[in-house]
Amino acid sequence: MAKNFRLAFEQIKKANNILLVTHAKPDGDAVSSICAMMLILEQIGKNYTAYCKDPAPKQFLFLPRSEKIITNKKDIKFSDFDTIISLDCGSLSRTTLIEEIKTKKAYQKVIEFDHHIKIDNFSEIEVRDPVAASTTEVLYHFIKTVNLRFNKNIANCILTGILTDTANFLYPSTSENTIQIASDMLIYGAKFPQITEEAYRNKSIGAMKLWGKAIENLQINPKYKIAYTILKDEDISTCDCDEEELEGIAGFMGNMDNINALLFLRETKNGGYKGSMRTSLDEIDVSRLANKLGGGGHKKASGFFIDVNIEKENNRWLIK
Repeated sequence: MAKNFRLAFEQIKKANNILLVTHAKPDGDAVSSICAMMLILEQIGKNYTAYCKDPAPKQFLFLPRSEKIITNKKDIKFSDFDTIISLDCGSLSRTTLIEEIKTKKAYQKVIEFDHHIKIDNFSEIEVRDPVAASTTEVLYHFIKTVNLRFNKNIANCILTGILTDTANFLYPSTSENTIQIASDMLIYGAKFPQITEEAYRNKSIGAMKLWGKAIENLQINPKYKIAYTILKDEDISTCDCDEEELEGIAGFMGNMDNINALLFLRETKNGGYKGSMRTSLDEIDVSRLANKLGGGGHKKASGFFIDVNIEKENNRWLIK
C-alpha cells in the first residue's frame, strides 16, 4: 500500500488539471472522500474539478467543499484533465464516466482510491484496501504516508466517512485501526456531535413510517435463514421522504439474531429494484451473490440492481 500511495502522490504532484469523481447516488463515504480529496489538492496547490452524477444528499452538505461538486457532465471537458481520481467507485460503471475513461488519451492517468473488492481494472494506479471500513480510512493512510497535514476540515470528512460506512462503529468492518483513526480525527478537531446530528438524527416522520413498513414486510426464508423485506414504489412515494432517508435500513435490520443474511429490495421510480445485502457472520460472503447480479461491494455489505417486477400474492413475493 505504501508504494501505491507514493505512486499516486507523484502523479498528483505532476498533474496540471485533475478531475475528481465519485459514484452516482453518493453515500456518506463517497461525499466525504471527494470533499477530503478537494482539501488535499488545495493543500498542495492543485487545480481540480469535482464531479458526481447526482447531488450530495442534504445531510452531508455540512461537509467542507461539498458545494463545489458539479452534477452536469456537459460542464466537463474531459480532454482538459491529465489526471482522473476515482473515489469509492469500486467499478468503472460506478464512475458514470465509462466511455470517457475507456477512450481516454495516453496522457490521461486514472488513480483509484477505494475500499471495495476489485471488480474491474480501469486505473493506472490502484490504491485499494478491502479491509478498510471506508474509503476515507484509505485516505487517512495516504495522508500519513506522503506526509501531508491534517486539519479540522479534513478530519471532519474522514470521520464522517468512517461513521456512515460503519453505522457509528456498528458494522463488523469496524476494526481496531478504524477506532484509532476516529480517535485521531477527534484530536485534529472533527466534530463528532455535529456529524452524528447531521448524518443520523435527521429522519422525518415519513421516513420513520417507511422504516416501520420495511419491518412490517420482513419475512425469513427458513431453509437458508435469510431475512428479506421489500418496499414498493407506492410505499415510498406515500411516505413523503427523500430517498437518502432510506439509507441505513439494511444495516439496521442486518443485525438480527439467528439469520445468515438480510436482503432489502426497494423499487425505484423508473422501475426495477435496488438491492442491499448484509450479514454479520464471518463465514458468509454476500458480495458473491451481489456480483452474480451485476453489483458488488464487501463480504458483509453489498448491493445490486435488478430490472424485474415483483408483486405480492397470498403473502408471498413473486417475480413477474
